[in-house]
Amino acid sequence: MFQNLLVSKEGGVTLLQFNRPQKKNAFNARLRQEMEEALKEISADPQQRVVIVTGGEEFFCAGADIGEILEATTAEATYRHAREFQLLFDQIEALPQPVVAAVAGYALGGGCELALACDFRVASETAKFGLPEIKIGAFPAGGGTQRLPRLIGAARAKEVIFTGEPIDASDALTCGLVSKVVAKDKLHEAAKKLVNRGLEMDIGAALELEACCLGTLAGTHDLHEGTLAFLEKRKPNFTGH
Repeated sequence: MFQNLLVSKEGGVTLLQFNRPQKKNAFNARLRQEMEEALKEISADPQQRVVIVTGGEEFFCAGADIGEILEATTAEATYRHAREFQLLFDQIEALPQPVVAAVAGYALGGGCELALACDFRVASETAKFGLPEIKIGAFPAGGGTQRLPRLIGAARAKEVIFTGEPIDASDALTCGLVSKVVAKDKLHEAAKKLVNRGLEMDIGAALELEACCLGTLAGTHDLHEGTLAFLEKRKPNFTGH
């Protein structure tokens, strides 16, 4: 049995629910591994027709575990960390079944990027989406710089990425980030009704470039300072180096 991921099946619908509430459902290596294993099993099961990915009421997923980011101090390690997220989200995008992100609460960083890799995003009225990596001296490298502008346009994507500020469910619906906004108690019901549009995106090379660019930030003062400031709950002192 998985520790960080709850898996349940109802007919042809598989529900994957993040289960790290003490860490705001942030992704660590174990959760990524469990997701990969679950997705492989689903992919090989023709009886499963739809996949729903969800989290908690306050946090869908807070993104990458900040401790892992702090540990990746070399360009190679930072590159590998980014590619691990990219490959997991590629696995979601390539799944033969349609995948719906049912988002309540905050979907931040890698959590938002996971939602972007899904075929559909359904949000509760409480949902907020954001890519706050700029605030720790980094940028979204789990597909965020590539999938977001393809979904909502370059100008709006730049605003989200460059400011790091989250957008609420209403704005997400307006800009096309989500397909539907529903009351919190109707979230899973609405998610089950969606079908795959079969959208194809050829972004493999762009994702590789994204990971390489993030690797160039490894060892910089600002990335180290940004992650430390986040952990210490203080304002970062960025120097541009």
